[in-house]
Amino acid sequence: MFSALMKWMQANKILPQISDTERQALEAGSVWIDGQFFAGQADFAKILAEPYGQLTAEEQAFIDGPCEELLAMFNRYDIQRTKRIPDEVFEFVKKNGFMSFLIPKQYGGLQFSTLAISTIMAKLSAYNGAVGTFVVIPNSLGAAELIKHYGTQQQKDDYLPKLATGEYVPCFGLTEPTAGSDAASIKAEGLVFRDSDGELKLKLNFRKRYITLAPLANLATIACRVHDPDNLLGKGEDVGITCVLLHKGTPGFSNGDHHDPIGDPFYNGPLIGKDVVVPVGNIIGGADYAGQGWRMLMEQLAGGRMVSLPAGAIGNARVAAAMTGAYSTVRQQFGISIGQMEGIEDKVGKMAALSYMLEGARIFGCTAVDNGIQPPVVSSVMKAYTTEIGRQLVTDGMDVFSGAGVMQGPNNILGAMYKSAPVSITVEGANIMTRTLMIFGQGATRCHPYALNVVHAVENSDVPKFRKNLLGWIGHFIGGLFRAEWHFLTRGAFVKVPDVAPETRKYYKRLGWTAARYGVLTDLAMFAIGGKLKARGKLTGRYADALAWQILALGALRRYEAEGRKTEDLPLVQYACEYALAQVQDAYVGIYQNFDGPMGAWMKTVGVFEARLNPVGAMPKDDLSVRAARTIQHYTPQYERLAANVFMPKNEEFGMARLFKAFKLVSATQTAYDTVAKAQRARKLPRGYTPADIADEAVKAGVISAEQAQALKDAQAARLAAIEVDAFKPEQYFAEVTPADGIEYKMAVNS
Repeated sequence: MFSALMKWMQANKILPQISDTERQALEAGSVWIDGQFFAGQADFAKILAEPYGQLTAEEQAFIDGPCEELLAMFNRYDIQRTKRIPDEVFEFVKKNGFMSFLIPKQYGGLQFSTLAISTIMAKLSAYNGAVGTFVVIPNSLGAAELIKHYGTQQQKDDYLPKLATGEYVPCFGLTEPTAGSDAASIKAEGLVFRDSDGELKLKLNFRKRYITLAPLANLATIACRVHDPDNLLGKGEDVGITCVLLHKGTPGFSNGDHHDPIGDPFYNGPLIGKDVVVPVGNIIGGADYAGQGWRMLMEQLAGGRMVSLPAGAIGNARVAAAMTGAYSTVRQQFGISIGQMEGIEDKVGKMAALSYMLEGARIFGCTAVDNGIQPPVVSSVMKAYTTEIGRQLVTDGMDVFSGAGVMQGPNNILGAMYKSAPVSITVEGANIMTRTLMIFGQGATRCHPYALNVVHAVENSDVPKFRKNLLGWIGHFIGGLFRAEWHFLTRGAFVKVPDVAPETRKYYKRLGWTAARYGVLTDLAMFAIGGKLKARGKLTGRYADALAWQILALGALRRYEAEGRKTEDLPLVQYACEYALAQVQDAYVGIYQNFDGPMGAWMKTVGVFEARLNPVGAMPKDDLSVRAARTIQHYTPQYERLAANVFMPKNEEFGMARLFKAFKLVSATQTAYDTVAKAQRARKLPRGYTPADIADEAVKAGVISAEQAQALKDAQAARLAAIEVDAFKPEQYFAEVTPADGIEYKMAVNS
């Protein structure tokens, strides 16, 4: 019976069909907390036992020292205008080890933790994209990381010390005109041949684009498909995807041209190779690793997606929240700080809570990588959802800054990151593809307790293994149905929760309820839709949404526990969890409404009705957004903690410095401000004026002291300076177009 069933499943492609490249992706990395959601059983005691890291004293000293010094040494607006990083900045980066975070100390590197690398990237990239990417690329997927893990001993000895000092500036050439998110479709070719000197070599032909640091790089890693028609490597004619080191100046290799990325400018451009000849020894790992490039990339991307792009997005979100909270206090309309208006309050509260949540998820995920876990599904969630949420939060900040947000110049605080947000959405796999193909498409098979074993059994016609795992899956599904229905009827009241803060227990219970439902819905998708899931991107995108927001909510809860259950942070945790569960609820309703197959009719009627009748979440209530907003609308120790590692320039020529100064002064004088305002309402002082305008009269009336009056005046002066925007003289504003500019433009279009 099982043999016949297996043959029927093979013939009708009931299970997902897995290509060789997909197989390598599925086998790469680790199943982490994501496996508990696909199984429908969240073990919160086990999840909370997972480490939540801290920086070492050495790492924190680097952030407080060289990082601060680096960011203070350049004018970011000048870089925006000129698109050039000053030479002295390049030299500082190289001299102080900013390109060596990944590299072991024995090769001259700093050998920082993943958490430290992420924290540094978040700080740098949020202040300036050009300088940030010059540090990010050498410390993410590329030459140093691949050589460290897979290189021959000679490659490690030759390259790692020079990468550590910046003598080699690396870039990684993967993306092509016809291969972006579908990286397995690369057309770059490496042809194996024996040269006249008897040495085995590769002839490379490629055209790469969107390659960050390509214009500056003197060492490129090229991903290409190697062909060996004479089987000189002993691996057949089609060897497969391979990573090859290529030096600047090699005949036939050209780099140096620039793309012009939107927003904050950074060095990015094409790599072109025509009949470029290099020794086979330039393959990372040597000839033995020819054809292993895709596996190498999948293994490293599993952790890499957890690091650089989430760091940049979360750094932006943190800066946006900190500065928007400050601006909403400093900026006044109708005689009050705009942050007291409910519309503004709603935006600020959301920014404070979701940036808190994202930071918790970042630390939790990076700590997992530091502990040897390479979770591809969670990494994909982090990449796709932190960049998207980060974009939303920066947009919310722009709404609050309003005119001050859209007028460009040295005073503009959020404009560059607002314009740059689409960049992080597109790289290392466009978010649309990550959401609709990778997260659930990979996770449903990889993270499920039985699915991958069943797929392997069917592929290998292994009847005993098929019988064992299919029966296990059926039993698992039936148990999951009862568990999900029980939690639905009791709203998770009987979900097992360990010793956590009493105020947050209800969120664990609701997450346990949602996890049980997620497991059942995963099984239904595998049973009813099966091999057609790849084509159902809209549906699998909703599955990805449900998973992502459960994981992100855990980020907030895990942070709250790890940081000692700080009661002043409770509004942030509550808002984040309510918001996340509302997104999970929307995702589940969307799944029910669009589920096809044998269960489709029931799902679209009874399923939708039950989901709406007994929702797992709803958007945060108004009073919660007020309390969340207040956490970043006053300069307090809590604000300092939430804004930790946000670079605050000291030079008051820049808008951030002036805003921060005004924020501190306004916060410090709030009591005197309220005292004068109360006296005005009691008609002891003239109405219609700001407290600073009548400070001297308030002193005469005995309402405040002379020191308080001066402090009010200083705060008012700082407030007015902080809300100024830039104005340019005509000769500063207009640029002349020369004939040479026109020629270059035509050449760019025609190339």
